[in-house]
Amino acid sequence: MDLFEYQARDLFEEYGVPVLRAEVAQTPEEARAAAEKLGGGTVVVKSQVKVGGRGKAGGVKLAKNPDEAAARAEEILGLDIKGHITKRVMVAEGADIAEEYYFSVLLDRANRTYLAMCSKEGGMDIETLAAERPEALAKVEVSPLTGIDDATAQKIVDEAGFDAETGAKIVPVLKSLWKVYKDEDASLVEVNPLVKTGDGKIVALDGKMTLDDNAEFRNENLAKLEDEDAEDPLERKAKGMGLNYVKLDGEVGIIGNGAGLVMSTLDVVAYAGENHGNVKPANFLDIGGGASAEVMANGLDVILGDEQVKSVFVNVFGGITACDAVASGIVKALEILGDSATKPLVVRLDGNNVEEGRRILEEANNPLVTVVDTMDGGADKAAELANNA
Repeated sequence: MDLFEYQARDLFEEYGVPVLRAEVAQTPEEARAAAEKLGGGTVVVKSQVKVGGRGKAGGVKLAKNPDEAAARAEEILGLDIKGHITKRVMVAEGADIAEEYYFSVLLDRANRTYLAMCSKEGGMDIETLAAERPEALAKVEVSPLTGIDDATAQKIVDEAGFDAETGAKIVPVLKSLWKVYKDEDASLVEVNPLVKTGDGKIVALDGKMTLDDNAEFRNENLAKLEDEDAEDPLERKAKGMGLNYVKLDGEVGIIGNGAGLVMSTLDVVAYAGENHGNVKPANFLDIGGGASAEVMANGLDVILGDEQVKSVFVNVFGGITACDAVASGIVKALEILGDSATKPLVVRLDGNNVEEGRRILEEANNPLVTVVDTMDGGADKAAELANNA
């Protein structure tokens, strides 16, 4: 789960990372009040969206007084930044910036470890810096056993090329940022820029964090920090039902059992769609090993609630859960949904008890259901039905 900047800033402050005072506002009037609360002087009004490039898109503006803060907030609120609509802004104290740096710690999946990256050249896109001047970006492996302790933090600042005096000031900040990363079950903590002010202080001027959803059972902050307004309503509904669902921009709803099978189904449907008006998969939905009537009904309920969906492809390989149980689940699910089930379903079953599963579907003779033998054939039929709808 990605956090808004103001959420990352608040967590930084809790862990002793030096930050500037800031307030969140949802209206120009609240932005004016926030600027007044921060002393009435120069502030920065920043769009709160979970995407980069805010400054280039006009989402970060300077204001010299509370009235200007209100005017800048009015310009930014409602701004579309790469498909993300600004619904709130953060009003932060201005800073006397002498130098800008970059720091991040992340999960390095390829090398199965943690990685810290640091540069004396912050404030720019790190991807650009890494591509154009890789020597300016220090990369230091971080042991999961020791984390960023004094020795590791010193190694990071040394490899980044900081002088001894500045490096000594940065070391404790890096240790605090590691504590944020570790204790909050993050997969990314990034500060760009980490700045040195005119009076020599080190301050995290911006913050980006991604928390691991798998830690929800032990991390109370995950539920508190979740932004329901930013979450797709269908994904929120599916999450409440315990479904592994991701909405996509297409017309063919997908239900499968097992992430690998569902991913393959997405590819096959996308390929088949090229021959039928270029229709595409509408979602990822893995119902896992148990395709009970309730699970199947919940999955269909979510998918059929997507106005873009024109047909549904149910692609199941019977293993632990046999095909006859899956077929019974589909029949009962359609009975449960009743009149709300109006879109055609293409069903492909294979594996354990497949003949009995197909017999159950044929005997039910639901006009919405078409039974097919192969995954390719099912994808083609579902794409055809979606295109004709």
